[in-house]
Amino acid sequence: MSNKPILFLFLFLSGIAFSQETPTSFSLQEAINYALENNRTAKNAERDIEAAQQQKWETTASGLPQVSATVNYQNFLKQQVTPVDFDGDGINEELVLGQPQSLTATATLSQKIFDGSYLVGLQSAKVYLEISKNAKEKTDLEVRKNVINAYSNVLLAEESLTILNKNIEVLQKNLDDTTKIYENGLEEEESVEQLQITLSGVESQLNNTTRLKDIAYQMLNITLGIDLNSQITLTDNLETLTAQNINLGLLETDDSVENTIDYRIAANDKISKELLLKLEKSKYLPTLNAFINGAYAGNSDTFTFAQGDQKWYGSSLFGVSLNIPIFSSGMRNASTQRARINLEKAEADLTETEQQLKLQIASAKSDYQLAIEEYDNKKQNLSLAERIERKNQTKFFEGIGSSFELRQAQTQLYTAQQEFLQAMLDVINSKATLETTLNTVQLN
Repeated sequence: MSNKPILFLFLFLSGIAFSQETPTSFSLQEAINYALENNRTAKNAERDIEAAQQQKWETTASGLPQVSATVNYQNFLKQQVTPVDFDGDGINEELVLGQPQSLTATATLSQKIFDGSYLVGLQSAKVYLEISKNAKEKTDLEVRKNVINAYSNVLLAEESLTILNKNIEVLQKNLDDTTKIYENGLEEEESVEQLQITLSGVESQLNNTTRLKDIAYQMLNITLGIDLNSQITLTDNLETLTAQNINLGLLETDDSVENTIDYRIAANDKISKELLLKLEKSKYLPTLNAFINGAYAGNSDTFTFAQGDQKWYGSSLFGVSLNIPIFSSGMRNASTQRARINLEKAEADLTETEQQLKLQIASAKSDYQLAIEEYDNKKQNLSLAERIERKNQTKFFEGIGSSFELRQAQTQLYTAQQEFLQAMLDVINSKATLETTLNTVQLN
């Protein structure tokens, strides 16, 4: 039987699985959720947490019982000769002590009994894990903000293209109508030229916006963690997102900085510096370790260690080691003072971070409020500019308005359109910035 149907079925099912794995259309929230799972920076931050968890166990395990084993094989190529004087009259014998080959197997169990640096290490491992978790949270907040920015930039480009194409359509019709009127001798050539200038400028904007749209899609793909040139579709639109992102209640949020991620990171840094100071102080304390081992040794003239009749001699040893630091020529004191200075710097950094965060929150709230006000203002301006352009277009074709006045009205309209689009973008992005600063969003 032919294997082609089976091959086709396998390829078909593989294609289905791939399409299910990588979505091709995203709402903004779907894009955020996908990026938090697949963004490369976010994935590396998750790996950092896993590495911190392993390091925590590594530190913990270093204080637990350790078992090691060694096997030593020796073969004298030429044995050492020992001169011996039995009767005191001089050397009268040359002896070879032992056999040329030996094999020794030793197993050792060691255990820390007291080590101040180990206790500090356990605390440090927990703090390091907390630092990694905070870094992951900060990364996720930044990824979320970057997705919102990239997503809204794509929507801005798409909306700009739609508006520019409509403007070109209107301008081309105006130009065609004006050209016919001019050819009939009822209009001046300058009117045609004015419209040609306006049309040329809008076409140039269209070409540039088309290029920017491609770049915006690529930037979004990178942020999502998918291939640069993947074809995706966005299901939200700019105006709807803007309406969803107007939340005046956010401006009344408590300005407390203790729950912000940047403050927690600075606080963790201070704690880590405190632990480093404790570590340096712990070096003044003695350390106590114990061990017990067991060994078997065999000797032979030839390699007979694998044979059953080989004789083995057992031994066992127990020991305790106490290490007492006495004098280090000031080295330990210098290390301790350096750690204390670094702690003072971390405390100053924490205070500076607190002040900077208060300023950032106030600035972000101001920017968000301004963005909302500008949105309302630009929306009204766009409505007025559309009315003015329609009036001037009517006046121009009725012969009571000049082409220069029409061009001014059209330029004003196009500027109002772009300002309104930018105002919507500013509302979305400034809210994302404020939420990131306040750390008020729930992440998956």
